[in-house]
Amino acid sequence: QVQVEESGGDLVQAGGSLRLSCIVSTVSPYSFDDYAMAWFRQAPGKEREGVSCISWSGLDTVYTDSVKGRFTISRSYAKNTLYLQMNNLKPEDTAMYYCAADRSPAVRLDPLRAENYRELWGQGTMVTVSS
Repeated sequence: QVQVEESGGDLVQAGGSLRLSCIVSTVSPYSFDDYAMAWFRQAPGKEREGVSCISWSGLDTVYTDSVKGRFTISRSYAKNTLYLQMNNLKPEDTAMYYCAADRSPAVRLDPLRAENYRELWGQGTMVTVSS
């Protein structure tokens, strides 16, 4: 069974940094590089928001405006792992962060739309930024 599992969430002060990880366990014939990957987040009382995504090749990335210049998405094909490096964290970054993956070409049309990621979602990892 294909699974994704996030880790790295923590309590951090404003201005601090965290790195989230998402390990993807795939089943033959599919492999990690068959999946576009993304990070979403959901704060209490708010809708799920697309944070960043990275293409199958790793060459293309997209960020929501509020994290540009602060967050960096990357993927390791050797480790089947997706990362999100978060710097200069702000209290408004507080949320549950989810990893998502999908093979569908629909992801190309709107890569930060949660509905386009139908195959794999993790359970989330909590990030709390104190002021």
